[in-house]
Amino acid sequence: MVKKNGMVRSEAQKDEKKSEFCKTTQKKRVLFVCTGNSVRSQIAEAFLKAHGGDNFEVFSAGITPAGIHRFTKQVMSEVGISMEDHYSQYVGEYAETTFDYVIPLCEVAALSCPDFPGDYKTINWFTDDPIRIIGDDERKLMAFRITRNIIEKKVLNFIEENST
Repeated sequence: MVKKNGMVRSEAQKDEKKSEFCKTTQKKRVLFVCTGNSVRSQIAEAFLKAHGGDNFEVFSAGITPAGIHRFTKQVMSEVGISMEDHYSQYVGEYAETTFDYVIPLCEVAALSCPDFPGDYKTINWFTDDPIRIIGDDERKLMAFRITRNIIEKKVLNFIEENST
């Protein structure tokens, strides 16, 4: 039981209130998933938050969270988006969460992603992982920038197709 403003609420009442709130908000809930939640899903989350306005509630997670890659932070800061408040999360943390869209950004995520409650649409955005690039930092940064730009285009198209 939770006591608020002199009232005592049961967990069921809290869940009911939360459910009512979710129904009244028009935000579409989106989860981006990739292997490590360190690059692609983080970039997608950041862009949808930046460009999607109040139309979306956005999350990201990984199959095996690995921490935000330093180049992810760098290439996003180049376009004016801070990743300082972002951190890697495990997809299992959302096992009981309902979404409108689940968007895997790689085959590993698509194959390993758990089922979520409710009806949701899965949209595969398989994008090459820039972490796999071999070479010096400049070559790696170029791969991260290319990935960033590809994902931003996908996000902008998604917003155009799914905003009402």
